[in-house]
Amino acid sequence: MPMSKKAVSLTNEVSVIHHGGKVSVTGSCHELNVKRNSLLIDCGLFQGKDAKQGSLDIEFAISHIRALVLTHAHIDHIGRLPWLVAAGFREPIYCTQATAHLVPLMLEDGLKFQAGLTQSQRTHIVQWIARKLRAVKYNEWVPIKDAQQGYFTHIRFQPAGHILGSAYVEIMLPNKEVVVFSGDLGPSHTPLLPDPKPPKRADYLFLESTYGDKHHEDVETRSKRLLEIIQRSLRDGGVILIPAFSIGRTQELLFDIENLLSQHQLSERLPIIVDSPLAAKVTNAYRRYRKLWSREAKAKVLRGQRPLSFDQCIVVESHREHARLVNRLKTSGEPAIVIAASGMCQGGRIVDYLKALLPDERTDVVFCGYQAGGTLGREIQSGCASVTIEGRQVDVSAKIHSMSGYSAHADQQDLLKFVAGCLSQLKQLHLIHGELDRKQRFATTVELASPNLNIIV
Repeated sequence: MPMSKKAVSLTNEVSVIHHGGKVSVTGSCHELNVKRNSLLIDCGLFQGKDAKQGSLDIEFAISHIRALVLTHAHIDHIGRLPWLVAAGFREPIYCTQATAHLVPLMLEDGLKFQAGLTQSQRTHIVQWIARKLRAVKYNEWVPIKDAQQGYFTHIRFQPAGHILGSAYVEIMLPNKEVVVFSGDLGPSHTPLLPDPKPPKRADYLFLESTYGDKHHEDVETRSKRLLEIIQRSLRDGGVILIPAFSIGRTQELLFDIENLLSQHQLSERLPIIVDSPLAAKVTNAYRRYRKLWSREAKAKVLRGQRPLSFDQCIVVESHREHARLVNRLKTSGEPAIVIAASGMCQGGRIVDYLKALLPDERTDVVFCGYQAGGTLGREIQSGCASVTIEGRQVDVSAKIHSMSGYSAHADQQDLLKFVAGCLSQLKQLHLIHGELDRKQRFATTVELASPNLNIIV
């Protein structure tokens, strides 16, 4: 894994070591050292090309780590938790209330793909981790104990707008300076979750830069493009395939689709199929934590709409039902929207749909999230005439669309706004969670606006 294990000094007594997610967008894992105690921020799985170089094993010392802090429940931020526990980690795990609800669901699903684990073993691991979770409210300072049972730091979660329960974490040092790890920040003006607001103080900011050189489509543009694809499908037949992460992207899509159905009175013969048991469970969690929704989303519910549980939405549970549906759509060519994981097409039920429907020119494949290098999703998105899926060559005749407006990540403008909001006391800006060339382009843009800021790429 191309990452430095050299400690980056913030002060004489405080440093940071990146164990993943420094020059990549997966495998996030950062260690904040304060004198002889440490705090771990995220412990994520490497994916795509990162997985070929990264390891599941915990290759760093953990005896001095007093707690783990989770920014959100995506697998590239929590996926190595079982291996951290296997390495001997026994300390508390802090996260928001909604993240504490989602982490067991995500880990249970992720461990299915690990060879050699029985259902009983997976359940035991997940339950053990669940017992270590400490659910914390937003905007509430929590003390973290040191080895002598005193306190060496305090943490506080603030809404990040990325997915349900996501947070950036503020860490107060003994000298009252504040270190902020952004986790993954969401974009502005999305209809389901509130926008993230910059911290009131950040002396040292570790900022994700996934889309540091990009500008996303706005919500109106993304909805218009999706409507055009839906209307074409209704007119000519064919399936709209949307590879989507079970947390966040699926719920944003359902929210938008329900809005389009009601606004444009689209045909009831267009089924909206969520073919992911995990996504169904996560969607239930979104409904449970409705207090975290945006004002716009809450207003829809008050008007009697059901943005995440409308009549045309069909959830596919069993694998037998899934297989029948794939075969039916392949032979019938009837219009439908299928939302299925995984979001980068690395396994999951979306793969069966791609094998069956990529050769059909009536098929639309809509990518609405980041496709990491080395993934099947990136290969299809890049315009290959054929791809290899599970050892079989599959022609790509489907129409391929990339819709940045559905990204769950902040774009360049959002990131600049976040930095500007805490610039008054900012001593260092560290760019992480981004491919190197994008980080460098974002750094250049920040330098133009803030030439005296110390930026570490």
